Amino acid sequence: MRIVVLAGGTSTERDVSISSGLLVSAALREKGHQVVLLDVFTGYEKDIFDVDELFQQNYSFTDSAGVGETISDIDEIRENRRDKTNRFIGENVIDICSNADITFFALHGGEGENGKLQATFDLLGLKYTGSGYLGSALAMNKGLTKSVLIQNKVLTPRGEIFSSPEEAAAWNTFPCVVKPCSGGSSVGITIVETQQDFKESVKEAFSYGETEIVVEQYVKGREFSVGVLGGKALPPIEIIPKEGFYDYKTKYQAGAAIEVCPADITPEQDAVMREAAVKTYEALHLESYARVDFILDGDNNAYCLEANTLPGMTPTSLLPQEAAVEGIGYADLCERIIENSLQKYNR
Repeated sequence: MRIVVLAGGTSTERDVSISSGLLVSAALREKGHQVVLLDVFTGYEKDIFDVDELFQQNYSFTDSAGVGETISDIDEIRENRRDKTNRFIGENVIDICSNADITFFALHGGEGENGKLQATFDLLGLKYTGSGYLGSALAMNKGLTKSVLIQNKVLTPRGEIFSSPEEAAAWNTFPCVVKPCSGGSSVGITIVETQQDFKESVKEAFSYGETEIVVEQYVKGREFSVGVLGGKALPPIEIIPKEGFYDYKTKYQAGAAIEVCPADITPEQDAVMREAAVKTYEALHLESYARVDFILDGDNNAYCLEANTLPGMTPTSLLPQEAAVEGIGYADLCERIIENSLQKYNR
């Protein structure tokens, strides 16, 4: 098959996306596919190009990437773009994707995951991996996610949405969690113990360009994630940070957390989380694959925190670890995601 892998972009998760894209591209090439790796934002910045040659050469816009402890300077990325515009889709991206059998979205956060790119591809008749525009939009906005989960009787922490620091000042339950409404990779998330620290946490959450933030009750317990592949739940994986909580640094720095899969839990706990993961997947209209995050408290209540429509595929990512327990290797997982995604179009 001819496959375009789209990565990069302008979200706070740009580096994570590039790391995922490089691994996905390499795995698909090993399977014999012709793969072009593009940065969705910078695109292919040449006036004359041969699409057939790009696929034959297995073109990549980069051959190295690492996820540091802090996010990339997005302003610098914008300034270095050749056409100097702010449009999200870069030069020649649509033309190249039009010549592929499918586009693998290795994007995380922002316009790559909030449904806008999915809707654009739908309008252009281009095939892509993962959920459609509706599920992507619902899952990306943590406020909407919470509303849908409550309506579908999926246990989730009590919380509220605020559109300004002044509104957020009304919150008076501590400890609590403050998070940007549409961010990912735990960027901007803080656990707040007191009213004194609350104001700074709210300010930080709004500093990532969000117009809304979510403040919710803090649930003390063990952290888990459950992948869903083709509507079927994978084995839960437990995340045990060596210090603090599962934030951006802990997620992407090797050795910062202990990840146990299959998790050391009872069959009943396993069943509860798998059932809740599938229920969340269906309630949010997700497709092909996803990952659902939980906190399991001391009374065995599994609180759903959020769903990720484009789970990370980096060396430390959770979904590939869960799939491996089911006997699905990394390259096979990439192909399985493509196969599941193509079923949408066959229907």
